[in-house]
Amino acid sequence: MSARLIRTDIRHTRLAPIRHTFRYRGHSWLVDLDHMPRFPWWLRPFAGFDAGDHLGERGGSLRAAVDRYLATEDIDLRGGRVLMLAGARAFGYVFDPLTLYWCRDHTGAPVCVIAEVRNTYGGAHRYLLRPDDDGRARVGKEFYVSPFNPVAGEYRLRVPEPDAALRVSITLVTDRPIFAATVVGRCVPATTGAILRAVLTDPIPPLLVAARIRWQGVRLWARGLPVVPRPVAVPEEALR
Repeated sequence: MSARLIRTDIRHTRLAPIRHTFRYRGHSWLVDLDHMPRFPWWLRPFAGFDAGDHLGERGGSLRAAVDRYLATEDIDLRGGRVLMLAGARAFGYVFDPLTLYWCRDHTGAPVCVIAEVRNTYGGAHRYLLRPDDDGRARVGKEFYVSPFNPVAGEYRLRVPEPDAALRVSITLVTDRPIFAATVVGRCVPATTGAILRAVLTDPIPPLLVAARIRWQGVRLWARGLPVVPRPVAVPEEALR
């Protein structure tokens, strides 16, 4: 397989109005959308990808879905490469809070990064990023994610394309930084042995991620952090 596995170390830190930090391990996949991994039958319950979980329609092509989205932003990669960082579907369930797509044109030059964000209410939203040479980008917040953060301010991100390692950071800033998250890990070839180790240590990662996020939300609520009402869903919050 040309795909790579990343044993991730994820840290969330709430900076204001109270301080709260939690950290957990997981694993993600880094795949070339033109060379998607094909799993043997006995691995398929533990790992799979479907365009309907991301930018496209169930059973369709993820690459075609990305190209269609980029066309709405007047971007044509002309056959260039797209790398996707994502969590895989496991036992029919998927929850991927952040999916990243690094997009290069036909010459190999970096063009943009797509950040696809999901919340625990079934909504999703895409941000088009234009990182600088150091992988840094800024974008206004447009989508309700945490029940403790308003839809206001901006995200300050660092999203360099992974090579041997993944290093992603996101900070939400309103009048001050109020939340920060980092995702780091080492990229290794997705050999059968590497996949088996990931499955044995983290058999149903999407369920664990969703459960951890909800549990931390309960802890914050119990500490008295006020809840920001969720706005009425708008069309942009549903994947097309």
